[in-house]
Amino acid sequence: MTLNAADDRFRTLILQALPPEVLRPAEARYLEEPRGRWAGNAGLIAAPRSTDEVAALVRLAAQHKVAIVPYGGGTGLVGGQIAPDGPAPLLLSLERMTAIRAVYPEENVMVAEAGAILADVQAAAAGADRLFPLSLAAEGTARIGGNLATNAGGTGVLRYGNARDLCLGLEAVLPDGTVWHGLSRLRKDNTGYDLRNLLIGSEGTLGVITAAALKLWPLPRATGTALMAVASPQAALKLLAMARDMLGDGVSAFELMHRQGFEFLTETLPDVRQPFAEPPEWTVLIDLGLPARQSASGALEELFGAALEAGLVDDGLIAQSEAQAAEFWSVREHIPEANRRIGSVSSHDISVPLSAIPEFIERGDAIIAGLGAFRINCFGHVGDGNLHYNVFPAPGRTRQDHVEQRDDIKRAVHDLVHELGGSVSAEHGIGRLKVGDLQRYGDPVKLAAMRAIKDALDPLGIMNPGAVLPARG
Repeated sequence: MTLNAADDRFRTLILQALPPEVLRPAEARYLEEPRGRWAGNAGLIAAPRSTDEVAALVRLAAQHKVAIVPYGGGTGLVGGQIAPDGPAPLLLSLERMTAIRAVYPEENVMVAEAGAILADVQAAAAGADRLFPLSLAAEGTARIGGNLATNAGGTGVLRYGNARDLCLGLEAVLPDGTVWHGLSRLRKDNTGYDLRNLLIGSEGTLGVITAAALKLWPLPRATGTALMAVASPQAALKLLAMARDMLGDGVSAFELMHRQGFEFLTETLPDVRQPFAEPPEWTVLIDLGLPARQSASGALEELFGAALEAGLVDDGLIAQSEAQAAEFWSVREHIPEANRRIGSVSSHDISVPLSAIPEFIERGDAIIAGLGAFRINCFGHVGDGNLHYNVFPAPGRTRQDHVEQRDDIKRAVHDLVHELGGSVSAEHGIGRLKVGDLQRYGDPVKLAAMRAIKDALDPLGIMNPGAVLPARG
């Protein structure tokens, strides 16, 4: 299907149907992505204020065969929000749809519009003495619609699940401009196909999420944070099993960090206070959230003692205040920024079964060593099997020195992940970056079903063409 550009004629049609403030100036921020891999392409940029305005824009685009690229906070790392080629699309930003429509503390439910910034959703929940547990480094700019469209993960997946697990219902505009009023607050609803879970993770290729009914939780009354030095990833897995045996769902986060990450912080962000004078080879960051009458620090002390006796840890720090806990988390949250400043040759957001993590790291390191002199920063949400396994140039070299090796490195890492029964896209989505990977590693039956769904809901191919699935020629 041949698509048309969002040109001056299309601008006129929009202005005939909608208020002029719907159209936005063509600012560079809409056409950039955090890693600088692509430059975007947009004929027009629209920022509707309501679901009705979104629907009107989508209807016009369908009538005139103009592609739409939905845009949240622009923080995606796989190019899903960037259209680098093809007829200039309509970039549809949800930035003006930021309302928290309702909070139901007794139901543990909030209804928020898709443009609400994640940190504001968290704050609205806290204002009702509740917790919205989705947490990630970009929460100050990421928007909840984009989080759902990419099925974002973050640090709380171990206890609370991905974005998909935090959503009860959706309101969305489908590719023909009709509105699906699916803002159900029900926990049980077996009335046919689950359109909510179809749209979550579809990255704007099946429709535009405009609002969501989100799950809330009671605020943990006793919280604790600790850093524990472990000898190896295998020891970290055993520590995780011990922590869950002792504390159950009280373990909110369990993050693994390699010494290389601390060294990158020293090199690029020296103002970030580091807790260890000499970083351990491997460190685990543990967060607990317990009921009011339990002692989180006491539980962490008990866990550390048991782990020390079992030979799983040899050093550790338990935060003595909220400020110190924030310092511990600051280390983890600044590692991605340090990575960006070093400049990776190839970055990988992967997951493998938990028991395969040590084998993946050992074999992956050997494979990369066989390809040349590189540094590897491996860190991530080991509690749910999601690692960020990133390959960097040796000191004194830059990623530009290894451009010709990038594809070989990525292929080698992804082949290993696939062999171990893992996923080459754990929490960042497919976007445009990993379309080829999905075609290579995806199950053919699943891919055929995905294409059939895409063709059925979006027969014109206007919704984010080229993301997730190859665009029709």
